Amino acid sequence: MSKTILMSASLLMALAVGIGAFGAHGLKSHLSDEMLQTYKTGVEYHFYHALGLLLVGVLSISMPSVYLKWSAILLAAGIVLFSGSLYVLAVSGIKVLGAITPLGGLSFIAGWILLFVGVWKKLPF
Repeated sequence: MSKTILMSASLLMALAVGIGAFGAHGLKSHLSDEMLQTYKTGVEYHFYHALGLLLVGVLSISMPSVYLKWSAILLAAGIVLFSGSLYVLAVSGIKVLGAITPLGGLSFIAGWILLFVGVWKKLPF
């Protein structure tokens, strides 16, 4: 499980760098300021949560847990749903995609809560 999480996190981090660079250099002159900001928000959350996924992978090495596994799944799903919907919305202008974004946000929240539960159940305090 740890290896899969760490490899996924690494790929998602590389993808965040590429998507961010594409937005900064390739889309800057093609998007309105509002849509460029939407795109940047997607990149920012993509980075934060890919780093979170990396943390979950590192923790899962020493304390494997079903909670950490689901935390990783939900953080990755959140990147796809939240950031992905913002990327497509910014580039396409299809506003209905904004309805998907909150589902990604809920995935992020649930992923962080499961990380909390996983650590709480495994570590003595």
